[in-house]
Amino acid sequence: MNILLFGNKGQIGREIEEQCKNKNINIIGYDIDSADIVKIDQVEHAFKQNPGIDFVINTAAYTNVEKAEDEPEKAYQINCKGVQNLSLTCRQYDIPLIHLSTDYIFSGEKIGPYFETDTAIPLNIYGKSKLAGEEILKETWPKHIILRTSWVFGNHGNNFVKKILQLAHERDVLNVVDDQFGCPTAASDIARVVLEIAEKISQNQPIWGIYNYCNSPATTWHDFALKIIELGNNKFPLKVKQINKTTTEYFGAKAMRPKNSELLVMKINKDYGILRKNWEDYLAEAIDFSRQA
Repeated sequence: MNILLFGNKGQIGREIEEQCKNKNINIIGYDIDSADIVKIDQVEHAFKQNPGIDFVINTAAYTNVEKAEDEPEKAYQINCKGVQNLSLTCRQYDIPLIHLSTDYIFSGEKIGPYFETDTAIPLNIYGKSKLAGEEILKETWPKHIILRTSWVFGNHGNNFVKKILQLAHERDVLNVVDDQFGCPTAASDIARVVLEIAEKISQNQPIWGIYNYCNSPATTWHDFALKIIELGNNKFPLKVKQINKTTTEYFGAKAMRPKNSELLVMKINKDYGILRKNWEDYLAEAIDFSRQA
């Protein structure tokens, strides 16, 4: 199996590369410096340079939720125009595209987890740009998998686990949001799921479309932070003594966030036999990696 990966320096992209190497899967990775997906000529060049590709995986994205409010054009360029460039080029070469999306396409007003078929009403520029990317992909290339995931953490890049550990080293008291409900998800587990889907499709078992995948159980940012601190204290001394519950409004964020972005993970199990895993199984490794960094 030969894979062309865009966004190989991000949290999920790096995990996909590492797992491919462990599985002896041939993977060619690009980041924005080597192939900017917004520039169609660079995308086309990457395809031409690598004949015999079986799958394209896109983990490249504009993911800074706050900054997107000030840079909407840039967010749409990467999250929509970039996806269009990949989609059209995949169609030209007849190569399936696996594309990563987000829980932030939902409003958060629903009681209970979101199905793949629920109406998407994003609250912020990031979510709107990611939804626009989904729509353009659905319109231009049928051979696609859109994998929606949430609250990504892991060994690489910036994420909530690293931020909480950093603050826990520096402060006695932390204030953490308790009015957002969702599912933390390990980047390494998302990489596993992406590659399992690719392997199933390579066995001539494709079922194209949108799928949810996140780890369980659903929780709040506050309760997730409590678990991070609990495990972190087992690894090294932390300064923090108190973790208070607070509201989203308390931080005065520019971007609105969904109050509930829990994703229902059933369809992917039914169609691809992929089992959902617990985020706690991955958290200790992320904390260990943070200590080594």
